[in-house]
Amino acid sequence: MHDKPLISIVMYYVEDLPYDTKAISQIIDSVCRQHYTPLELIIVDNRGTKSKLDFIDTIRISGDFSVEHLPGSFKNRAAMLNAAVKRAKGKYIVHLDNLASSVVLKHSAVDAFFWAMQRDTKVGMIYADYELADEAGGCMEQHLLDYHAGRLRDNIDFGHVIMYRKEAVEAVGGLCEDCAIGELYDLRLKLSERYGIRHISNKNRGSLYTVVASKKGHDVFDYLLSSKENQLELERILTEHLKRIGAYLAPAANFHRVTYTPEEEKKFKECIASVVIPVNNRPEFIGTAIESVQNQTVKNVEVIVMVNGGGKDATAEEVERYMQGGDAYDPDAPKVRLFVLDINNIGLCLNMGIVAAQGKYYVQLDSDDRLKPSAIEKIIAEFEKDPSVGMVIGSYEVWEKNETTGEITQKEEIPVVTHDEWTHENGRNNLLRINGAGAPRAAHIKIIKELGWFGLNDERFSRNYGEDYDLVHRVSETYNIARIFDPIYDVIRHTGGTDHSIDQSTIDRNDEAKDWMRLKTLQRRKAINKILQQQQQKQGT
Repeated sequence: MHDKPLISIVMYYVEDLPYDTKAISQIIDSVCRQHYTPLELIIVDNRGTKSKLDFIDTIRISGDFSVEHLPGSFKNRAAMLNAAVKRAKGKYIVHLDNLASSVVLKHSAVDAFFWAMQRDTKVGMIYADYELADEAGGCMEQHLLDYHAGRLRDNIDFGHVIMYRKEAVEAVGGLCEDCAIGELYDLRLKLSERYGIRHISNKNRGSLYTVVASKKGHDVFDYLLSSKENQLELERILTEHLKRIGAYLAPAANFHRVTYTPEEEKKFKECIASVVIPVNNRPEFIGTAIESVQNQTVKNVEVIVMVNGGGKDATAEEVERYMQGGDAYDPDAPKVRLFVLDINNIGLCLNMGIVAAQGKYYVQLDSDDRLKPSAIEKIIAEFEKDPSVGMVIGSYEVWEKNETTGEITQKEEIPVVTHDEWTHENGRNNLLRINGAGAPRAAHIKIIKELGWFGLNDERFSRNYGEDYDLVHRVSETYNIARIFDPIYDVIRHTGGTDHSIDQSTIDRNDEAKDWMRLKTLQRRKAINKILQQQQQKQGT
């Protein structure tokens, strides 16, 4: 008689697995060799109801281990996993996702999952760090992020092996079989509403399993290649989650109007928009950025360049070329103003630039990018259409600099980045799912001041990253955000850029920062909804 419950391990067998039968045998052997007993292995086979696993007879099966073959013609992975959950006799289910890669369990893996689950009966899902082995024999440990309610992105890595409490999966209705790609995302969000989600981390040699796959390089534009249908499915999953937890903001809910006195409006005749450019040691790019502002169809604008590399930063010298006395100075062009700081803090640059700004609107421009000539004209038009608009976000093209020739050419394989998932009705909710809000961003300067300015790396995990993402969330909670879907901005990629050759530790730190901002956003939105509900109740009485 065992004092530990039966645990069911679920894996898949399909026609087009991307590895050979030897690798399949290794997966099954790693399950058979688990220290933990009793176990059952459920192999969900999608090759038809008459399919057979000829190698099953060769598996060494003890009295504490059994194999269940579950053949069928299943609609999708959700249907396969639902069938396995229904068949499983175990109290806990270990989902071994071997569809894309071979996954080999360490001999004590199930023990670790089990004891972590035992520590808290309110936990419904446990995931763990793992090793990523390549075909050449190299192995790299994958350290995953701890879970919290702000982890709303659909691209979080939870690894390839997850233990679920069976009663928890059943309590939330199992996996959504109408989902084409988001069934595990949907399940995770539903479980998080009722149960805890725990992470088994690894310092050194503590990974629970090995995934055999070629590691793909990180590209911040990968998500653009996802189909519109997939994006809409993931948006629907998140939207329903936000509604269930009270963090969903209905269309136009809590919108305010931006107002100015006649005296305030008079101040903006000379300067309607201030373009603030934070920069650190990029003298080779800053001229192009400045010229893109001076070439605008709207001329009553200014350029404020915040050089934050101190007195030795050669960028300042390049900026001075465009100021009075410089060889690139044009008295008829928008004025260029220069401030030199000795602290490399983007939020500090933006806030000090806004203090100095004479314009009505702030317009974003990174030092290595450029505005298209009609950008500011189109931005102002959006502000003037609707007094509830506190921010305007544009669309951009991706260009690349050839480091040998210096030539800048458009990357045709990357479509115009419109962030068209940002709809008028649901964009501010969907922003909680994705890391990008679009560019360039422009806002009423008085709104930036009202809502607490840009972050100065004073948020958890922020390291010159995400200071504007947090502001977008805060603006969206109180004001309308208009969108321009024509490209009005050029992002220029180069070896010194922040999105080039990002290592995993930087990716994790950036994700930590934005997920923490999401967590705070959830808290604010729940508070907003409570106030709105109270107001509605008063109006109804």
